[in-house]
Amino acid sequence: MRASRHDAALQRSPDGLQREPTLNAIDTTHHAHAANVAALRDEVLSRLTYTVGKDSATASPRDWFVATALATRDRVVESWLASTKRNYREDRRRVYYLSLEFLIGRLLIDTLANLGLTGAMRDALGELGVDLDKLREVEPDAALGNGGLGRLAACFMDSMATLEIAAVGYGIRYDHGLFRQTIKDGWQHEYPEDWLSFGNSWQFPRPEITYDVGFGGHVESARLTDGMLAHVWRPGETIVAVAYDTPVVGWRGKHVNTLRLWSARALDPLRLDAFNQGDHVGALTEQVRAEAISKVLYPSDSTPAGQELRLRQEYFFVSASLQDLIRRHMKQTGDIAKLAGKNAIQLNDTHPAIGVAELMRLLVDVYGVDWKEAWKITQATFSYTNHTLLPEALETWPVWLMEKLLPRHMQIIYLINAMHLDGLREQGVKDAGVLSSVSLIDEHNGRHVRMGHLAFLGSHKVNGVSALHSELVKETVFKDFHRLYPDRIVNKTNGVTFRRWLLEANPALSRLLAETIGAAVFDDPERLVDLEAFADDPTFQQRYAAAKRENKERLAARIFDSVGVRVDPNALFDVQIKRIHEYKRQLLNVLEAVALYLDIKSQPSRDFVPRVKIFAGKAAASYHQAKLIIKLANDVARIVNADPETRGLLKVVFLPNYNVSLAETIIPAADLSEQISTAGMEASGTGNMKFALNGALTIGTLDGANVEIRERVGDDNIFIFGLTAQEVEESRARGIDARETIAASPRLTETLAAISSGLFSPDDRHRYAQLVDTLTYYDHFLVTKDFDSYCEAQRKADARWRDQKAWRRSCILNTARVAWFSSDRTIREYAEEIWKV
Repeated sequence: MRASRHDAALQRSPDGLQREPTLNAIDTTHHAHAANVAALRDEVLSRLTYTVGKDSATASPRDWFVATALATRDRVVESWLASTKRNYREDRRRVYYLSLEFLIGRLLIDTLANLGLTGAMRDALGELGVDLDKLREVEPDAALGNGGLGRLAACFMDSMATLEIAAVGYGIRYDHGLFRQTIKDGWQHEYPEDWLSFGNSWQFPRPEITYDVGFGGHVESARLTDGMLAHVWRPGETIVAVAYDTPVVGWRGKHVNTLRLWSARALDPLRLDAFNQGDHVGALTEQVRAEAISKVLYPSDSTPAGQELRLRQEYFFVSASLQDLIRRHMKQTGDIAKLAGKNAIQLNDTHPAIGVAELMRLLVDVYGVDWKEAWKITQATFSYTNHTLLPEALETWPVWLMEKLLPRHMQIIYLINAMHLDGLREQGVKDAGVLSSVSLIDEHNGRHVRMGHLAFLGSHKVNGVSALHSELVKETVFKDFHRLYPDRIVNKTNGVTFRRWLLEANPALSRLLAETIGAAVFDDPERLVDLEAFADDPTFQQRYAAAKRENKERLAARIFDSVGVRVDPNALFDVQIKRIHEYKRQLLNVLEAVALYLDIKSQPSRDFVPRVKIFAGKAAASYHQAKLIIKLANDVARIVNADPETRGLLKVVFLPNYNVSLAETIIPAADLSEQISTAGMEASGTGNMKFALNGALTIGTLDGANVEIRERVGDDNIFIFGLTAQEVEESRARGIDARETIAASPRLTETLAAISSGLFSPDDRHRYAQLVDTLTYYDHFLVTKDFDSYCEAQRKADARWRDQKAWRRSCILNTARVAWFSSDRTIREYAEEIWKV
């Protein structure tokens, strides 16, 4: 990936900073580059004229973006078709990745980089008077996910294409995604995300690819001539799933896979009889009900209607996906019995777990496969990734709701469960407690179907996503299952795509790496280890720091534009960006900010390290406590940032509407990465990997992949604090009343007193009384237990920061030692050990 001479010139980006483009192509000669530039220029102009319907004199930035995106997409299609033909020609085993989220972010720069056309496109647009970096800002983020789960799915799709694995990702084409977050007077407000309002230049509508998805109705039974009992499901409602395809380009464009997303439509979009009778609204009822399925991600399940919609969503996309892959399989082989040999289906969390029952229904009811053979095929086809130990995230559905919406599936689940439990009894398992714990039906507190259990039982492999998490899965949520099936649970530690999170997000550092250890590092991340030789080199340290400074200046400009707060790029940028949740403990971070603020005010002569605390993340719309934490962070920011006594030593910032593009600006600029979840509760994390790759030092608990990051970067290059997972369980067993803990910590006592007194909420002095009471009497997430240890770790970070040579050395070693956390490595492990492709 050698930079051409055309990319040597510095160009000014939209934020006004000087940056040298580094997402340069694989151009091997000046002649090849010049030819690409000329061709791309003509292709963009052609698309602008004949697709957008504008000329260069009247085109808006969005018009130029659409023309550029379509010209880029055109370059993908030939390879996409060739990859598909190769899959059929070579009769390759396919991988199907079923996920409710695909947080793919912006695709223009990503696609150009993987095609090796960034430099050529930059020059082509330059000749037309258009800045590629400005077009990058025009593109909306695809609102197809929420957080780590969706971003992981996007990284995995990238890596599967890069490793030339025949794969299709299946999900839902959400009209509005999760929600667009705004902050008004410190409170989170949710609005529809309008990412599709100007269309989607990357997708290919496939109106000819549709599948009927049924709900409700009843099941009819009849005896066949051979005496077997057959079941026919007569749905009371049918929704149509319509396919939309997005090509996923692998590195250097050698292979292209497909992300197929489903949109919901009514069988009849308009009841003409009702319309003609004057019921113009009622005539659209069926259409509105159908299209609600693909309107938003994670509709609130606080009402029965919301809960039903979530189940409808999950079954809708799973049923359409299974029908689609079986159609493809039958087209290729004509033999349903070969399904497991030719296809591997990965369930990304419990959301698609209903697929186990759906595949059994299709095999038994539609294709006439014997039950035992169908179950053998199902288990051999499915594998399941568990992402959480949180009970609320291990989905369960009320039996009454399942019987109402999916009556045939409920019958199938009952039969799977009966045969499962009968088999265990025949093997000598008599303990009623064990049989109850591994039953698919939870008989306590109302009867529920345990979707995690269904996914486990219907899969040949179940994996956790970090070494610690996988062990906890064996010891907690699937403890009895693991004893019964000891070879089923394996570990596959998550990874991230370095192409997106280093090459694209951090051009300054990427340029430095290419010049120092060679551009081949972007083909083989293992070469990052060569950077260790430069960790103590003063000249390299200065250049490394200069790259970080460039990123911090860009983020500082973004912060000012977004929230009007001026921050000093010379300060330590202390960053926590992720979904707002009590177990992720943004509250612990806010408490430390308050404690630091009080110290600055009471000790004006002390030498403090200037620090900017940066938060971003969304709270679920119905999650009151998480939204209150957002409000507290903003209230603290308002008071701290306006207090002249802080003398600029502390700033607090909450950036609204966190998404992939915002992360791409924040992560390269971070100095300190906050990974401070309660030990044993974060399955893995992937933000921790992205930060370490970009040279931020981690402050964190021994939770999730933090454990493995510490093993690789070394104890001296990470700040670990707090209770271990085992100590968390022991502490909870002793009780979660924190009064003694608070009383034993003068600093924590002072901090909580300041918050509860209304210091940060003068307009409502009782606003945080309930929050402080919860910490005091019911500290389930052990914020108070870890507070003093966390503050001590922060002061260690301050000490390291004061020795800039030591700080830079640790940053360089973080970048050098995290190659193992590439999603390419993760996918190789899946491919070899689970999917057998």
